[in-house]
Amino acid sequence: MIADFFATIGLTGSHQYLLTRFCFQRALAFIYCIGFLGALNQYRPLLGERGILPVGQFLQRTQFWDHPSLFWANHSDRFVMAILGVGLALAVVALSGLSEQFGLACSTIVWALLWVFYLSLVNVGQTWYAFGWESILLETGFLAIFLGSKGTAPPEIVIWLIKWVLFRIMFGAGLIKLRGDPCWRNLTCLVYHYETQPIPNPVSWYLHQGPVWFHKAGVLFNHFIELVVPFGIFFPHPISTIAGSLIVLFQVILIVSGNLSWLNYLTLVLCIPCFSDTVLRRVLPLSVGTPAPLGLVRTGLLALLVCLIGWLSINPIRNMVSRRQLMNYSWDPFHLVGTYGAFGGITKARNEIIIEGTSDDPRDPGARWIAYEFKAKPGDPRRRPAVVSPYHLRLDWLMWFAAMSDYRHHPWFLGLIHKLLEGDRRVLALLATNPFPDAPPRFIRARLYRYRFSDPADERGGDWWRRTFIREYLPAHSLAAFRAPQQ
Repeated sequence: MIADFFATIGLTGSHQYLLTRFCFQRALAFIYCIGFLGALNQYRPLLGERGILPVGQFLQRTQFWDHPSLFWANHSDRFVMAILGVGLALAVVALSGLSEQFGLACSTIVWALLWVFYLSLVNVGQTWYAFGWESILLETGFLAIFLGSKGTAPPEIVIWLIKWVLFRIMFGAGLIKLRGDPCWRNLTCLVYHYETQPIPNPVSWYLHQGPVWFHKAGVLFNHFIELVVPFGIFFPHPISTIAGSLIVLFQVILIVSGNLSWLNYLTLVLCIPCFSDTVLRRVLPLSVGTPAPLGLVRTGLLALLVCLIGWLSINPIRNMVSRRQLMNYSWDPFHLVGTYGAFGGITKARNEIIIEGTSDDPRDPGARWIAYEFKAKPGDPRRRPAVVSPYHLRLDWLMWFAAMSDYRHHPWFLGLIHKLLEGDRRVLALLATNPFPDAPPRFIRARLYRYRFSDPADERGGDWWRRTFIREYLPAHSLAAFRAPQQ
């Protein structure tokens, strides 16, 4: 009778999801690889001891239980980089399936360490890591700890909890749009989105040229996928398979149309539990072993997990039905259950900050100012938009946000200017070019421009963008007169 009860609530192993788990774990490990690789490349210039927003100074202003992290014990660059390197190595181990060869305990430890290491990074990452997909990765990674390994049955309840994450991502995104910018209700948001999104790619230019009816149809499709389809993932096959397939199609379209870091890739990973082994074996005829039952201890832990996730889901559910819905927010410092959404508001015009340096007298009208080019954000109108997702260029993204308001609202921006005036090689490595290879400039300024996609005739002439000067964003600063911002 007890076994029947456990089976009813999903606290037993399921033979339906062996291949599902196999695919899910390796896909999630790939996302972890991208996350740790990006951190290894960008941590020191952004958050290191001599970074733009040093972690050490952040920890002086907060408390452990507000931002739990291993880096409270040691936040030296050497220690942090070692942790990130081990995190990348563990992600590769999980991706290869090597962790599965040594049993349940080894697999569980690998997934737990991946979660702890990435949580430690996100909780000290400040504005550089204040993106919704960081919490999504942590929430998903926490559930992955309980999925088990080859030779053990995947708990069906964890499959359902992963679907719960997917539902909140999709349905939350749909609700925030209906409650947000009126252009989602009058179906015109995509008239602007491809041009004004954080980092457009070349396909964005072509999509932007589409007729109004095409953009309106796209918004209708978006509403259908985000507000109707998510309910289908909780139904049996074939409804869950159809719902999962539609969400996959939607995410692929988003990947093709812009650079949204790994958000869409991670959402694709979350779609995998919508497909049982019966469906997946049609395209992946793999043998993944014969599983053993869960056992009493694992069943007890799963029961506690369900209670924990159920309790932590109360606030996200309230948020979804609230008129003042938050877009991306986690109510617990471990990022176990959050609320998600994207593009509740659409910017109608694209402003870009262009940072320029000179070694001349800035008061001289003939002073020669040379622009710094970033790796992906628009700069030179002739430069082809970049394709960078699923990699996340954090500085490029923050420059997009900074262009929406005064630089004083973004303390890191003056820190960036300071580092450029110093010629900091690690910060310069985050940019596409260093226009002052011999010595840093004497002065740096920032100017704000309005950017618009060129029309088709312009594109054939070589320009992807047209830009118009708006105003000075930051007056000329020199290193001698510079006052570093208080962190």
